[in-house]
Amino acid sequence: MVKVAPSILSADFCELGRDIKAVSSADWLHVDVMDGMFVPNISIGVPVVQSIRRHTDMFLDTHLMVEKPGRYISAFAKAGADLLTVHLEADMPPAIHSALDEMETLGVKRGIALRPITAAEAVLPYLEKGLDLILVMTVEPGFGGQAFMADQLPKIAAIRSYIEKYCPSCHLEVDGGIAPKTARRCVEAGADVLVAGSAVYGARDIPGAIAALRG
Repeated sequence: MVKVAPSILSADFCELGRDIKAVSSADWLHVDVMDGMFVPNISIGVPVVQSIRRHTDMFLDTHLMVEKPGRYISAFAKAGADLLTVHLEADMPPAIHSALDEMETLGVKRGIALRPITAAEAVLPYLEKGLDLILVMTVEPGFGGQAFMADQLPKIAAIRSYIEKYCPSCHLEVDGGIAPKTARRCVEAGADVLVAGSAVYGARDIPGAIAALRG
């Protein structure tokens, strides 16, 4: 079954508790952490994740769009993140491996993310670690509301083939420009987790929008 993970980047941060309750019919809650360096935008950090954790039992899918993410693994794990996803482009491979190892030690689920420019083959050295999730960005990370990049669909399909061969339990998540039409294309290519911001929070009927993404 396809999972839907609404992105709180599209929520009203003055009404974050309300907007988290509004998406309670979703499977996960997607939390975008941006540092103004790996991406040009700045969003939220550890204290906000701590607050979210105190007010919901939803699965916190925490996407670290930060330089050298290994510096923050322990803090976000202790804050209540259920899954931490780090970008392969955010540090050198040994440091990414070390960050994933620390996640395992701390008991948090482990994910890696790829920008549009990064080839599917980049995931291969990490699949043997028993990853929980691979995230394919279908927009340039850093801002919500961008148009879906259809040229990433072959990458999604290629990564799905790697997952089936090397790590069948790993989820394949897609983030960027997800709406009902693009969601179907991603699922057909092999995705099983869909991140959506404006398609959910911009809808008049939020539970209906979540259901439409599931198909």
